[in-house]
Amino acid sequence: MGEFADRLWQLKRAAGDPSYEEMAGKLGAAASKSSLAAAAHGRVLPSWEIAWEFVRVLAVDRLGRDALETEKEWREYWTRARSGRAAEQTETGPVPSERAGGPATVGRGRRTVAVAAAAAVVAGGLVAVVTSGLGGQGDERAEAGPVAEHDDSVFEGDITYPDGTVVPPRSSFTKTWRLRNTGTVVWANRFLARVNEQLCTAPDLVPIPQTKPGETVDISVPVETPDGPASCKIYFKMADEQGRTFFPAKRPIFLDVRVGER
Repeated sequence: MGEFADRLWQLKRAAGDPSYEEMAGKLGAAASKSSLAAAAHGRVLPSWEIAWEFVRVLAVDRLGRDALETEKEWREYWTRARSGRAAEQTETGPVPSERAGGPATVGRGRRTVAVAAAAAVVAGGLVAVVTSGLGGQGDERAEAGPVAEHDDSVFEGDITYPDGTVVPPRSSFTKTWRLRNTGTVVWANRFLARVNEQLCTAPDLVPIPQTKPGETVDISVPVETPDGPASCKIYFKMADEQGRTFFPAKRPIFLDVRVGER
């Protein structure tokens, strides 16, 4: 775990050592500054979603590294760190704050950590089934289970206000993007969740119309501009009603405008 945190520190320094507030705000990490800071402190292994947001905004967005190669490299680092932590717990037993059958609590914040091991089984697409034969004899065999549902999206483009558009001060406009549901899951009760603060203001959550697999959807966000000149780049991630984000490995969608007189 300490080695993984040290890698995060080294990456942060290589990217110019931005503050965690800057990473969560201006750079558009879909994570709070406290979560980013905790990831680099090394006391607790961050979730993969938090770790990837830390890495993405620095290695991919700031340093220009290839997103797929970077994700593969850092997922290997994270997996090794998780395996090392599991081995330590096997040898020494659970930490005192853990309770059998319940979530772990970490530190004074009593942050809960949910470990959904069953997800790995479903994603494998195969289940082991024990059946009874005709003669009363049991035989165990691997049978193909139901195909795991696949949730995915593709950004189709900006419908209004492309990047770099100049908008006047003390005004309002509506930014619209188009996304395509390229998975097998219906998008229902989903939102675009704003992940950073800017001088331009926009809602924290914007509903996404229900979207079936294969369909496209236009999502619009009302935006208000400040009184004076400014550059506004607001990031959004798809999330559910509880604020849990989808597609953590994908870059957020964003609006990028300049506020000033034309």
